[in-house]
Amino acid sequence: MTDYNKYKAVLIEKDNGVATVTLNRPDSLNAVNDEMGADFDTLFRDLSGDEEIDAIILTGAGRAFCAGGDVKGMDARSADAARDFPMNPRDPGQLLNDILDVQQPIIAAINGDAIGLGATIALFCDIQIASETARLADTHVRIGVVAGDGGAVIWPPLIGSNRAKEFLMRGNLIKGAEAARLGLVNYALPAAEVMPKAREIARELADGPRWAIRWTKQSINKLIRKQLHQVLDASAALEAVTFTTPQHREATRAFVEKRRPNFRALK
Repeated sequence: MTDYNKYKAVLIEKDNGVATVTLNRPDSLNAVNDEMGADFDTLFRDLSGDEEIDAIILTGAGRAFCAGGDVKGMDARSADAARDFPMNPRDPGQLLNDILDVQQPIIAAINGDAIGLGATIALFCDIQIASETARLADTHVRIGVVAGDGGAVIWPPLIGSNRAKEFLMRGNLIKGAEAARLGLVNYALPAAEVMPKAREIARELADGPRWAIRWTKQSINKLIRKQLHQVLDASAALEAVTFTTPQHREATRAFVEKRRPNFRALK
């Protein structure tokens, strides 16, 4: 039996074939720090191999789903980035491949904001149920870096290349209701209805024909995996390069100082 007590920033609860996985750093809007990143190293492989689980709900504690990367932590590292380049960040491809490899269907219950890597994780799940007021965005450009952790992979097939390019190049936020209208998520509901709907669908899937559901998922995921292999190496490498730029250092410093970044002065 899998021991889930080893996880420090993620909670896992199992109930009659359904696992509810909660990103659990509510005071930091469930931003991905080193501790949560370490949890991700094995989390999805453990879930996939757990024969007691037939459906998974992924959600966030508190008022956010996941705020993405820890920008304050980026600021602390950015001054040394150019000196230390090439850097050795966690491989986003491993996390995304692990999510795609999970045998069971994963339902993202987007209870609140899903930003950057948080949005990518939600969109790599199989079904998305978002609060109407939750905001989704890939805001990498706002901190002066390329959308290199999967946004360039998953947004285009969901909403089309041109719409995806606009969202990724501008870093604009989109509310759950509009995200559902565009096809970025499956459902947008009042906040109080997000988890009940997720549990309803998870229960249906957990009680359904195991192998037909799992192999249908894996068949469709071959398309996403092809896109992942075509795009991610380049976008992740370019993201690593942009971590060394003055624009990134200005963006993270401005975030910490709570001011608008001045990118024009650095062109």
